[in-house]
Amino acid sequence: MSKPVIVALDFADDFECINFLNQFPKDDKLFLKIGLEMFCQFGYPFVRNLRERGYNIFLDLKLHDIPNTVKRTCEMIAQWDVQMLTVHATGGAEMIEAAKKGLDGSATKLLAVTQLTSLGQTELANELQVPLKSQDYVTHLAKLAYQNGADGVISSALEVPLIKEATSTNFLCVTPGIRPKSAQVGDQKRVATPAHARSLGSDAIVVGRPITQAADGHQAYMNICKEWNK
Repeated sequence: MSKPVIVALDFADDFECINFLNQFPKDDKLFLKIGLEMFCQFGYPFVRNLRERGYNIFLDLKLHDIPNTVKRTCEMIAQWDVQMLTVHATGGAEMIEAAKKGLDGSATKLLAVTQLTSLGQTELANELQVPLKSQDYVTHLAKLAYQNGADGVISSALEVPLIKEATSTNFLCVTPGIRPKSAQVGDQKRVATPAHARSLGSDAIVVGRPITQAADGHQAYMNICKEWNK
């Protein structure tokens, strides 16, 4: 897999989304993230429409349920020809393994979400009652995912070196919480610039509002790609 900049689509409606995508040249084979908000509104037909337009799809559903339910859901998604799908690593070893079995025969990469980038050490300790330091907790979940068949994880760029060391250099680390120096941090706690994420070993970055809310989305995307690939 190349090292893409994945654009997070967080739009109120599909018309607004398509208008945004029309800013880009037709030969730009964008990698797009569809999260829960847009998927719940528009479902599989929206995913199919974007695939038919030639876009790669990261379906960020963060599945988290009993193993059999997750397996059967993944069996259905395996027919959709998406490039990436997420589950929560906290679903446990059996659930991760079941998800991978459900995707068997497809090219879809299974990625496990470790710790949401909106959660910092304070939330981890006080709200979730996890006694580990954030980096140790993320590394533990990454190893769990690796040992049970996942192709990679979602984590902040800051944990990538530890994850690669604990798993494999080929274990994918896809990094949200990316903000160019000029952008607002927003609701993210553990952020990095594109250049910093690349230096730490991220295999792909996910960028939303700095591109989708920019006055010129295409130019913002190109600027981030330039920094990421520098």
